[in-house]
Amino acid sequence: MLVANILVAVVALLHLWFMVLEMFFWTKPLGRKTFGLTEVFAQESRSLAANQGLYNGFLVAGLLWGMLLGAQGFPQKVFFLGCVIVAGIYGAATASKKILWVQALPGAVALAAVWLTHS
Repeated sequence: MLVANILVAVVALLHLWFMVLEMFFWTKPLGRKTFGLTEVFAQESRSLAANQGLYNGFLVAGLLWGMLLGAQGFPQKVFFLGCVIVAGIYGAATASKKILWVQALPGAVALAAVWLTHS
């Protein structure tokens, strides 16, 4: 269970970082470089990125909630990791293939570990 929780925590930390990038650094050099944005596009899409960042924050909250519940948090972990995977697949199909590797794959590995350690 420890390995599964570490993997869930890694996914939560990744999404916390995505949230920070999208909500606070979208228009800054770090955000523009990370997402390959022009300054104009970053400014024009700022509110959309912040909204997307907020959703990543909800994923973080859900994953942490599941972890805080311990063994009883299995349904929450499964649900929120499933959301991470679906969002990663959709992002890879519509925005960048890289999202499959940085979002969906870690979510899938964590989900597999959670599932395998559930008794």
